[in-house]
Amino acid sequence: MKYDHILIRYGEISTKKRNRKIFVDRLKSHIKRALKDFESIQVEADRDRMYVYLNGTPHEEVVKRIHGIFGIQSFSPAFKIEKDAEAMKESILRYGESLKGRFTTFKISARRADKEFSYSTDEINHMLGGHLLRNLEGIKVDVKNPDLNIRVEVRQEAVFVTGEVIPGAGGLPVGSAGRAMLMLSGGIDSPVAGFLSLKRGIELECIHFHSPPFTSERSKQKVVDLTEKLSKVCGSIKLHVVPFTAIQELIQKQIPENYTMTSTRRLMLKVADRIRERNDGLAIITGESLGQVASQTLNSMYAINEVTATPVLRPLITMDKTEIMDIARDIETLDISNRPYEDCCTVFTPSNPKTKPKREKVNFYESFVDFESLIEEAVDNTEILTISAASSAEEDSGLF
Repeated sequence: MKYDHILIRYGEISTKKRNRKIFVDRLKSHIKRALKDFESIQVEADRDRMYVYLNGTPHEEVVKRIHGIFGIQSFSPAFKIEKDAEAMKESILRYGESLKGRFTTFKISARRADKEFSYSTDEINHMLGGHLLRNLEGIKVDVKNPDLNIRVEVRQEAVFVTGEVIPGAGGLPVGSAGRAMLMLSGGIDSPVAGFLSLKRGIELECIHFHSPPFTSERSKQKVVDLTEKLSKVCGSIKLHVVPFTAIQELIQKQIPENYTMTSTRRLMLKVADRIRERNDGLAIITGESLGQVASQTLNSMYAINEVTATPVLRPLITMDKTEIMDIARDIETLDISNRPYEDCCTVFTPSNPKTKPKREKVNFYESFVDFESLIEEAVDNTEILTISAASSAEEDSGLF
């Protein structure tokens, strides 16, 4: 079946009121970016719908490109017919034949915007539905819950038909909710947290803590590859690689062993907050799931969060590991995360970390150590990479 255009439905964007245009424009720009290789395609939007006019471009590749764009609730390949009864019947039959085996029940939902058209809405429904029943075997009409609802809209210029409804990615267009910094380890959880944040319209920048020689270049490459997977959603993502060795070595020397994990997370959060401030971020995102490890108990989060007033978002907070792994598998980050290269947290994990750390104790231990100069040095020497789906990593013109 040759389609003329693809009809895109907004979903959640439709609930926005006076600022709806901001969301629509953002979605339109993402769709244009995804389809930039197709010179003949045109994208137009109105208040309730968006239209991708194919102008001869095969629809299959376009469907693949827009399927994962956040902000699209659903979409339908559509085609145009001349306003003639025989042409309408012939085209509807070809459409039904193209979907043969994918539906057993159907209904025709006609809408007559052109009131001068010679057939009423009911007459269009009966005419087209009857033609399908007479010419396609194994199908029947179900007006309440059909497998296929063929929508026929008669307008002044032509008749437009949509039927198959393809679920979109949902959510909000990336960038419509502001910028936040994702603390990205090489594990399973944080890439999933990043993906879910992108779905809520957040523009991501990633922060990774690298501790050579305790962590290898392959460990760093794993994080680059994870960022590349996330960048498929939005085009490109900045990755800030923080040199964290000196801070971790000082923690190991000066902080009691069962509190080293708590102090490590606190120092990471301080560094992340400085980077966030320099890059106009509004929040910090982590892959923490409540109770999963010692640093993710409520007591630990309470002690760790003390070092910042910045909102810390935890998209996975109520999920169990199986749920997280299912999403990681779907977004193709699970195999990358499972590569056997450790990050700085796992390398320095104490044998008996405190699961109920006290704020007053960790503050007491840290009061004997001057971390400030090391924090500033780590931030100043952070390496910035721009990761895109099309290429691995491009180093920015300089550090901070």
